[in-house]
Amino acid sequence: MNAAAPRRVGVFGGAFDPPHRVHRALAETALRQLRLDALHVIPTGQAWHKARTLSPAAHRLAMCRLAFADLPGVVVDERELRRPGPSYTVDTLAELRALQPGAELLLLLGADQWNALPTWHRWRDVLALATPVVAARPGAMLDAGPHGAPPRTLPWPPCEVSSTAVRAAAAAGADEAALARLVPAAVARYIVDHGLYRAPDGPPTADLHV
Repeated sequence: MNAAAPRRVGVFGGAFDPPHRVHRALAETALRQLRLDALHVIPTGQAWHKARTLSPAAHRLAMCRLAFADLPGVVVDERELRRPGPSYTVDTLAELRALQPGAELLLLLGADQWNALPTWHRWRDVLALATPVVAARPGAMLDAGPHGAPPRTLPWPPCEVSSTAVRAAAAAGADEAALARLVPAAVARYIVDHGLYRAPDGPPTADLHV
């Protein structure tokens, strides 16, 4: 009798400030195409690579639950929000590996994150702990990578939605119906109900990563 195949566990981290429709679609696509047993959606804690201050953790966690928690196999994982100090992917992967020593970890990345991987904290350990899978739009330019080989990719159609655009729309006074074209309806309602992104000093600045 053949041994059971190892569990396939996806790891999808990000600021999720807010989570939008592309994030949701990517989670659905990863679950289906990568045949994942579980997908950990992990809002980042203290992000060392962000040029701006993130929204409070409680809001980002609540929006992630609204955006993803109904998807079978998704775990909205708050471990980085509980961790003090800068939030590093390598620490998260090491924790997941310790909890699931036999699992195959698949790290979902955007093309910009893949190209910037050599700037990450202990990036070689990241590659030792998990297999990167890059969500690549047609024509996206991907670096060969630290090992000189192209990464595994998850085909992705062009889409203009970004967290930066959602924050700018909310800052400009977009109503719930307008925001629901960019984010899941429950997230749009949450943004309006809590008055998120309506800072008095103007539209938000861009993220380094969406």
